[in-house]
Formats: sequence, structure tokens, C-alpha cells
Amino acid sequence: MSGQKKGGASGRAPGGGGYAKSGKPRPGTGGNRRDRLEGKGPTPPAYMRPGHPAQRAAAARAAAAGRPARKPGDGRSGVRPERSEYENENLPSRGSGDGPEMVAGRNPVVESLRARVPAMALYVTGRAQQDERVAEAVQLAAGAGIAVLEAGLAELDRLTGGAVHQGVALRVRPYEYAHPDDFTSQQSATPPLIVALDGVTDPRNLGAVARSAAAFGATGVVVPARRSAGVTAGAWKASAGALARLPVARATNLTRTLEAYKESGLFVAGLDAAGTTDVGDITIADGPMVLVVGSEGRGLSRVVAGACDMLVKIPMSDSTESLNAGVAASIALYEIASARSRRP
Repeated sequence: MSGQKKGGASGRAPGGGGYAKSGKPRPGTGGNRRDRLEGKGPTPPAYMRPGHPAQRAAAARAAAAGRPARKPGDGRSGVRPERSEYENENLPSRGSGDGPEMVAGRNPVVESLRARVPAMALYVTGRAQQDERVAEAVQLAAGAGIAVLEAGLAELDRLTGGAVHQGVALRVRPYEYAHPDDFTSQQSATPPLIVALDGVTDPRNLGAVARSAAAFGATGVVVPARRSAGVTAGAWKASAGALARLPVARATNLTRTLEAYKESGLFVAGLDAAGTTDVGDITIADGPMVLVVGSEGRGLSRVVAGACDMLVKIPMSDSTESLNAGVAASIALYEIASARSRRP
């Protein structure tokens, strides 16, 4: 058998290519050389790995929202979707109103519970319960009828998306938004007064506007569904409980919603520094109307300003100064409420 090659029937030399010196295939190669092995690319994120808990959770949320589950290869990278849209896909939706929000940290949790932010559950680690603030959070949650659940550090890390939770987290109940048409269908002796926000992205400003709107007899607040602040724990705290009394509606397209209000007989006044009429001089303030408030500095967007019947301003001694949405809305609502109080 002098004609038989070394290395066995494969004809490959021991230790060469995909074979070890013993003549057996190297583990994981199947006997192939490196240049014959085809890689599978980068490891996909957890929410795209079949069977992974994050993937099952993402698929369940997608099914509940009526959208298809994400698949590897979606997006520009060839592996995962665009970062801006699907970042932290396996985490709870924050501030969108479509899912629960997680408030993490001892002080934020205690402040939220003191402000009576509606919550579903309080998660606490066993060791953290020795802290005075956590003990207060447990007491406040129990008094409000909120479930208190013990969770491990790994579970809290997952629930909060890796935020600094200090062993405690609060799951805030999703806010149930109204429909913009609800504000015009209500039967009331007082003409409707609706506050619409354009480009206001700070939840605290939304809460402050809701507080003023409730104080001055507004019917409700309308916010755009995209690029706008939603009703989060921060908005609840800033509203000082007003969000429990005043409904907030989400508009798919704010401009079309304003046009629909105009067709229903409401007068739309936009609060903007470029306005030609002082807010105290609005002659139709005692009638059904919509007050549109823009963001600080930027003001109203061009399309929203174009949809308004009138642009009004708050007179100030320094024209270079600007007020945030909460303060500006408070001043304007006070003037409108004063005009309505003088109505015969």
C-alpha cells in the first residue's frame, strides 16, 4: 500500500487546512479551509434572535400594535432597523401613550407617587427596601392600591433599559388619549375653549399648560401624535393633578385638525410673536375658539400658522425675550377667561 497518501482517505495532510494533526476535522470547520468557510455576519440584536425573551416580547408588542414583527436585515445597516426609529425596541415605550412608562430611581419614584401619578406596579429589590426613600415609596404605593413587587437587579435593569434605578422602579399606567372631535361634541353652556400645542416637546410644559387650561375653564388640550410631548410621569407631576380632570387628545395631523375645528364653527387664534393683535384685544374670545401655542423660540410652524384665523401676541417690553409654552399659555388663557367673564 505504498501508493496511499498520508492523512487518511481524504488526501489531506495532517494539520493542514480544516484538519488537525490527528487527521480529524477541526471543530466547527467540517474539514474546510478558512477560505471555504462562510461567515454569518454580525450577531443580530436580542430582539431579533428567534427564541430570545426580548424577541418574544417585541413580537407580542408588534402583534398588539397591529404591525409586522421586525426581521434581521431591516433598515439601512443590513442587520438592524434604523436607530432613530427602533432604538431600544425591547424596552417599554416612553411617553408615547401606547405603553407603560418606567420611572427609575428613588427620588423620581417618590416624587411621582407623591404627585399621585397613576401607576400599575412598584418594583423593589430586597436590599433597597432598607432605604428610607424606598420605604416611603412602598408605603405610598400600598396606600394608593398600587401593587408592590420584589424584583432582582437583572430584572430591573431590563425593565428600565439600563437606567440608574437604585433598586426601585415605578411602572406608570398608559394614558388614554381622547379624540380631537370629542371636544366639539360635548354639550355645555360654555363655548368650547381648546388649547392646541405645536412643537412643544417638553412634558413639563405640557403639564403646565394642562394645569392652566384646567384652571381657566378650557375644554381640553390637543397635541400632535408625532414630534410632541406626551402625557408622561413628568407631565403628570407638572400638572399637579390637572391631567386627571382635563382630557388630552392626540391629532394625527394638527393642521387638518385645526381646519376641521374651523369647519365646526370654532375660531382659531395662534399665539406667536409675529402676531399683529394683542391677546387681550381678541374680540371673539367669548366665543368657541382654539388657542394654538408654539414652542419657545421657534414659535408656530409655518403650516400651523397658516391654518390660524388670526395671530395674536403677548405684549412685552423687550421684543427679544420669549416665554416658554407653559407661561405663554397661562397669560393668554387668563386674558381669554377675563373676556369671557365680562360676557353678558
